[in-house]
Amino acid sequence: MSVPAGSTDSVLDPEQRIAALRREIERHDHAYYVLDAPTIPDAEYDRLFRELQALELENPQLVGADSPTQRVGGKPLPEFAPVRHSRPMLSIRTETDTEASGARAFDSRVRRELGLDETAAAIEYAVELKFDGLAISLRYENGLLVRAATRGDGETGEDVTQNIRTVRCIPLRLQGEAPPVLEVRGEVFMSRPDFERYNARQRALGKAALVNPRNGAAGSVRQLDPAMTAARPLSFFAYGLGECGGWEMPATHSAVLDALGVFGLPVCVERAVVLGADGLIGFHARIRAARNDLKFDIDGVVYKVNSLALQQRLGFVTREPRWAVAHKYPAEEALTTVEAIEVQVGRTGAITPVARLAPVFVGGVTVTNATLHNETEARRKDVRVGDTVIVRRAGDVIPEVVSVVLEKRPVGEGSDARSQRPAFELPKNCPICGSAIEKPEDEAIARCSGGLFCPAQRKQALLHFAGRRAMDIEGLGDKLVEQLVDNAIIKTPADLYKLGLLALVNLERMAAKSADNIIAAIEKSKHTTLARFIFALGIRNVGEATAKDLARHFGSLDALMNADGDRLQQVPDIGPIVAASIVRFFAEAHNIEVIEQLRAGGVTWPEGEPMAVVNSPIAGKTFVLTGALPTLSRDEAKDMIEAQGGKVAGSVSKRTHFVVAGADAGSKLDKARTLELVILDEEQFRELLGK
Repeated sequence: MSVPAGSTDSVLDPEQRIAALRREIERHDHAYYVLDAPTIPDAEYDRLFRELQALELENPQLVGADSPTQRVGGKPLPEFAPVRHSRPMLSIRTETDTEASGARAFDSRVRRELGLDETAAAIEYAVELKFDGLAISLRYENGLLVRAATRGDGETGEDVTQNIRTVRCIPLRLQGEAPPVLEVRGEVFMSRPDFERYNARQRALGKAALVNPRNGAAGSVRQLDPAMTAARPLSFFAYGLGECGGWEMPATHSAVLDALGVFGLPVCVERAVVLGADGLIGFHARIRAARNDLKFDIDGVVYKVNSLALQQRLGFVTREPRWAVAHKYPAEEALTTVEAIEVQVGRTGAITPVARLAPVFVGGVTVTNATLHNETEARRKDVRVGDTVIVRRAGDVIPEVVSVVLEKRPVGEGSDARSQRPAFELPKNCPICGSAIEKPEDEAIARCSGGLFCPAQRKQALLHFAGRRAMDIEGLGDKLVEQLVDNAIIKTPADLYKLGLLALVNLERMAAKSADNIIAAIEKSKHTTLARFIFALGIRNVGEATAKDLARHFGSLDALMNADGDRLQQVPDIGPIVAASIVRFFAEAHNIEVIEQLRAGGVTWPEGEPMAVVNSPIAGKTFVLTGALPTLSRDEAKDMIEAQGGKVAGSVSKRTHFVVAGADAGSKLDKARTLELVILDEEQFRELLGK
């Protein structure tokens, strides 16, 4: 029995009508957002949607997670929860040779790995586009979307399920007979037309526009409020798989993508199956010619061995598949003029000269600023105000000045242009805070020395100061620091110890209980160790281990602050570069002022406390920790080692004395066995330390 789309008759009971409406709306969504082929007018679609909303409102017990009405829902999140990928989201190697020879090199590597000589048949490849967006993993269980996560570091990403549910081209329920478990890997992006329409609307409303489609997509997915994400026009293409269960896999990658399309997932049509290097080169050239006509940004194409069996044979090297490569295009370039040269101060104090340009359209966006990277590069290229320059979107994202067109350089009357338009010189003081700018002779990057004071570095300095291995202020994360700084509540780390409960409670989405916990954590952090405090200061080149060495050697902060370069180099493992960083940091009056405010605010530590057991059997020995120990966390084991004068390294080498191995130890344990090193379990480790 069929019912007209707009019927509200009671021919079907509410459950049947709701199911019918959902199926029809999903069909129209797929046609509109995936196939780009609308099947009904917007007004008719809106009427169907409103009918479904009304029926679900009357029958809340029938509202399902896969209903089209549930795409925009859920409260704003305080933060994104971590998600460990069941199968790592690995990156693929980038071929830096952007010409045809890059494709031939990849084909040659694959043939060599497979042991194929010149007489063997050409390899079949699946070729597709390299989208310029944000990588996402979608997990479907029994056809229902249950989780979406960002790539993160490849092992652990962020749970962005609520936001991804607002992307209308991503099905909340797969079509057909879906497997019990299907993880789909793909890219969230923003098309050029959608990007332009969104920005035009924002400007009309007097609101901030997005910088470019890539940043727009990444920033939209990582909004804590799903309603903000829903307001952004996002799209998605699937390009691979993660974990799969209960599904008979096709034999080829191209067949996998075909199957994903049958499930209702968006798969880009600009893909093909080709043979050998010539096929790769042809696809690369065809897409390059059509690149500007695409509705979305790409920064290259991707080649994959089509056979999944051959992919398995080829395997991986340093966590990159041997069977795939990204083949980029040469960066796009244009001519424009330099209107000014200024410097920007980064979150870590890095000083970057930036050319302010006459607006120019490069690689699909209007560019008004371009990086000169550092003083050395700016002087080498001899970029001056008034010059005509070649601008490139390096990696299709960050604009840079490639070179000056000298024949177009303006010449003043009766004098050389060079004398009228001086070469760029780095300012002596930070344009943000006035602290000294310093550039060691052996480093390319200059930095502001006011790390604890400089407004440009506030957020980074506060996050580092509050970190678990520093002052360990639990609950003081990215979002809270951002609010505290943006609202001018906190200017330096010393202000944390003046923070009142009322200021926290008045922040957006801050519950009284959470505010109480943060105040308690700040109070607790006042009682710390000298090593933690030194590390928390964020001195350039002073990591956690060096901070402990300094605390052990000097015994007090005053002694450290008064030490000159020669005295500092008496500390084990501290050379002239680290010593110079420490001297420069304590020579900056702004930093000393903040330190004294911290002391006045009640931050204390035991002075002269011995940091290590001198006669310990592990003093001076190097350990590597790998795998999960039964009762000790990695940080706890590290603290135990360092408390007795040992050191912890991140990788195994001939200089390693002991490897402490737990469950799932992996390649570090294998290398330790190969080098015939001493391998300890937790019990043996405790015996060695006498614990």
